[in-house]
Amino acid sequence: MSCEPVVPRSREVGQDDAGIALRVQGVSVAYGNRLALDGVDLSVRRGERVALVGPSGAGKSTLLGLGSGTVVPTQGRLEVLGVDPWAVSPGALRRLRARIGSVHQQLHLVGPLPVVHNVNAGRLGTWGRLRALRSLVRPLQVDEARMALDRVGIGPYLHVRTDRLSGGEQQRVALARLLVQDPELVLADEPVASLDPARAEEVMSLLCGLLEQPAGHRRTLVVSLHDFDLAVRHCDRVVALRQGRVVLDVPVEEVDEGTRARIYDLAPDT
Repeated sequence: MSCEPVVPRSREVGQDDAGIALRVQGVSVAYGNRLALDGVDLSVRRGERVALVGPSGAGKSTLLGLGSGTVVPTQGRLEVLGVDPWAVSPGALRRLRARIGSVHQQLHLVGPLPVVHNVNAGRLGTWGRLRALRSLVRPLQVDEARMALDRVGIGPYLHVRTDRLSGGEQQRVALARLLVQDPELVLADEPVASLDPARAEEVMSLLCGLLEQPAGHRRTLVVSLHDFDLAVRHCDRVVALRQGRVVLDVPVEEVDEGTRARIYDLAPDT
């Protein structure tokens, strides 16, 4: 299997910039002598649901880190929601990150705190420090937090300690946090890896449902998944990485029985 980068015919980088949520052009990321990404070209249109798939160590998490503004490209050009994260002031970077939501396998919840505080953490990008401290003493915007929890099915847990919830319930707290943040772009790094297949299906369905907006608009989703079938069922497009390069980029309608083998074939490249 060749590892030459693939740029899809209908999604060339730079095409219709106003409609692009994430644009990566010739981007490499090096950690010491190791290339985590090697000359990647990729564009994600606003409203798309894009699944990143591939073997462990292929560069999926690094690519998501570029989108969140936490990974600095070694070379190449990067734009997130029309902004180069590393060419703006610290204040502008904070405002950009407030427009980007993240979902992680580890969830990044504070266990001893009541659920309402972990949900309100989705507002930290727009709240000032004083307001955030006030909310720790007496929670603010409680009704909005409760409505978000109602949408994910755990409304009665508003004041329950977060670490007393099950893993699946904590996953829903993280989704409620995403709801109150109301981001334009959602980056999810293996959000269901720790769940059994039935729960994974449930959480992915819930996550995609939360991305729907009025008037038929959708928030953009880029999600890394090990479950290839889950990616095909819930996303519009599959982007496969291997050894830091994009090796496949196709709409899910074009995925066939040989696609999985092409992505996960671990035989030496020729």
